[in-house]
Amino acid sequence: MAIISKEGILKVLTSYNPWWKTGTIHPKLSKTYKRFAFYEAMKRLMRQDIRRTVILTGTRRVGKTTIQYQMIEDLLKRGVPPQKIVFISMDHPMLKLSGFNDILECYHENIYPEQDVYYFFDEVQYAQDWDRWLKTIYDTQPDTRVVATGSASPALIKGNQESGTGRWSTIQVPTMSFYEYCELLDVDRPVLPKDLKITPLLYKTQQERTSIILQLSKVQNHFNRYLQVGGFPELALADSDVMAQQIMREDVVDKVLKRDLPSLYSIRNATELERIFLYLCNVSSEVVSVDAIARELSGVSRPTVENYIQYLESANLIYQSWPVNMAGKKVLKASPKIYIADAAIRNAVLMDDSLLTDPVEMGKIVETAVYKHVAAFYCQQATSVGYYRGGRKGKEVDIVVEYTNKKNILIEVKYRENAPIADDDAISELCGEAAASIVVTKNANDFGVHNTKAGKDLIRIPAFAFLYLLGHAEKNGYRGME
Repeated sequence: MAIISKEGILKVLTSYNPWWKTGTIHPKLSKTYKRFAFYEAMKRLMRQDIRRTVILTGTRRVGKTTIQYQMIEDLLKRGVPPQKIVFISMDHPMLKLSGFNDILECYHENIYPEQDVYYFFDEVQYAQDWDRWLKTIYDTQPDTRVVATGSASPALIKGNQESGTGRWSTIQVPTMSFYEYCELLDVDRPVLPKDLKITPLLYKTQQERTSIILQLSKVQNHFNRYLQVGGFPELALADSDVMAQQIMREDVVDKVLKRDLPSLYSIRNATELERIFLYLCNVSSEVVSVDAIARELSGVSRPTVENYIQYLESANLIYQSWPVNMAGKKVLKASPKIYIADAAIRNAVLMDDSLLTDPVEMGKIVETAVYKHVAAFYCQQATSVGYYRGGRKGKEVDIVVEYTNKKNILIEVKYRENAPIADDDAISELCGEAAASIVVTKNANDFGVHNTKAGKDLIRIPAFAFLYLLGHAEKNGYRGME
């Protein structure tokens, strides 16, 4: 008896697509809260002038599948016949072992014979020759629209370079921003002007700035929990933070390290991968040396460390921040800063209750959160989001948003009591060459303008307010949002 049959495939497809019978999608699948990425994905899917396959990529549990269900719900509300929409999870054991051709043939033979369909492929990288199939569908079925998700972005990027050029549109789905977290939990939120941005705060009166920070203080008490449970929608809603962290370790970290990456990259020794990730959790926000990691983790070769760091970045578990040049100033030898993709992942892995009370650790945690937000916010506008370290004394600016044709944005994270900025700090010396310079502080009263010797002012803003305002600006950058 064949292990996989068309009848078996049809049963799986039918269970994944209940709207074929009901005409609607269950609210528990689509949920009510919509991430920013949903609006971006719908905008690209519905464009009539440019047809693209939409690829959603991000780590586990950030809500990629939920976004697909929300898109399906939106299409059903627009009057698209239910049979024209098919959701296919390539992570299901039977579908993973089936050929693309068998799955699509089964669907078209039994449910909908025409080609003007909406395919939704979940975790597409698990399907054999998935990139060639997406290319074939795009090239031979001009009336078909495709949305796919994947947790391993290099596999998707490689596929895009080889098969998806001019055909794919990739949307990064990071963990939730602090703003999205506050919206999801429906906490009492600030009332702010829609056009409020961070850098123009420099030019407002002290009275106006005081009014803004009083509004923003409404969300201050939620900031520490956000750092603990992070930007994973389901976990943020959990009643138990301890259980949320356990699920994060098991589902977000362990499955990626022990199953997903070994499967995708034929890794024989997953223990070495786990050791390297644990090391990176300890040094998140620091400049790392591949040689130092290889020495520290005796028995792990330098090439293995390099490869595994790339794999971890591919699974959206870490960010690599690379040094940037500042106005021709010499940059020290290029080594990346490593940031864990969400500060809560780091907390869950290290399992140290003192992290949120240790000032040094809190500095790392907050800088990790700031980098994640800045990288997500500027990903489509900036050339890169890196850091600066240079000059004779090796002075550093924590985060630099680099542009090709205009001045950079400098961000220094000083998450401590009464954090001073000296005239010879790198951000003070370089602010005259920047479009904006921001010092991220700890306390609500550490907010305002800092005058520098260079004659250009810096804006000092508490971390919770800075992150919330980035999300506020991101949301109001989308037109037609609810």
